[in-house]
Amino acid sequence: MAASLFVSSLTLSHFRSHKLARLELDARPVAIFGPNGAGKTNILEAVSLFSPGRGLRRSSAEDMTRRPEALGWKLSGVLHSLQQVHEVETWSEGGAARQVKIDGKAAPQTALGRIARVLWLIPSMDRLWIEGAEGRRRFLDRMTLSFIPDHAQVSLEYEKAMRERNRLLKDMVRDPHWYAALEQRMAETGTAIHANRLRALDALADAQRGAQTAFPAADLTLQPGELGMPETVEDVRTVLADGRNRDLAAGRTLLGPHRADLYGIYAAKNVPAKDCSTGEQKALLVSLILANARALAQDFGAPPLLLLDEVAAHLDANRRAALYDEICALGAQAWMTGTETELFDSLSERAQYVEVTEADSVSTVSRP
Repeated sequence: MAASLFVSSLTLSHFRSHKLARLELDARPVAIFGPNGAGKTNILEAVSLFSPGRGLRRSSAEDMTRRPEALGWKLSGVLHSLQQVHEVETWSEGGAARQVKIDGKAAPQTALGRIARVLWLIPSMDRLWIEGAEGRRRFLDRMTLSFIPDHAQVSLEYEKAMRERNRLLKDMVRDPHWYAALEQRMAETGTAIHANRLRALDALADAQRGAQTAFPAADLTLQPGELGMPETVEDVRTVLADGRNRDLAAGRTLLGPHRADLYGIYAAKNVPAKDCSTGEQKALLVSLILANARALAQDFGAPPLLLLDEVAAHLDANRRAALYDEICALGAQAWMTGTETELFDSLSERAQYVEVTEADSVSTVSRP
């Protein structure tokens, strides 16, 4: 039997609009339907917290708690991963940082990235190509994290060193001894981040090459910023040291992976993604998520959990059917939301269905 990754049990307690919700599932895609505002996306957000980080909304732990009780929240589930079964719990009390247990033992969030891979596509990402570089870096780093779980820790270490260096710059500190260790750490982690991102882009390119898909391929390149990105740790350290006066004038660090941007081209038309129509931009995003999933099926050994919020509403019937066919061929447990069951008609018995309703600010889930 091929290796798989899926959630067979999910419980939400005082999470967002859900006071208590329980789902028992199999490995098929999950079609979640119900009216706007019923709490469908909150279920996807819960699953996204089976990966490191702040989830698909990037919210604080305090913001996820159900109001008005504000008791804190807890998520628990059974995760089937590469022929192993794990019990996962994550929670927050009193707005504190979320905690994680795997198989009854406390674990860092990064441990989630080693047993599961989770990708998502949500409506706020539709403007990815036309808004700021920060969103594109985040998109790239989520893809990179799916291949390299340690990318999150390296990124945190880089950000910490850069914040401390920026503090020195803003305070107009000129003594080089204060900078040396920070710049060495930034050089080590910065080159690792850059290399990780390039590895992820190579994996995506390979997954798109020759793929049988109804969605357009995207040519992606990493633009390192106006000052470039040297390849070696020593070169980065030297450039940072030589650029202190420049950075002092700016009050911040002007070279590093935090200045990079992701550039995309609609390959078949050779048109920049930012200049494509809204529909074409959406199709490119779907294509990249599917390519990421195909690459992970090879790299990780199983396709990832896919969280696709309202994706069906923005695709015509043919594209919807093609998307569902690709998901099923891949063998991924895709969690998808829509306002009505008709959006999932072409899935038929290949999916399992969950209805979400809301009354008196409490969401209720049921299996029709």
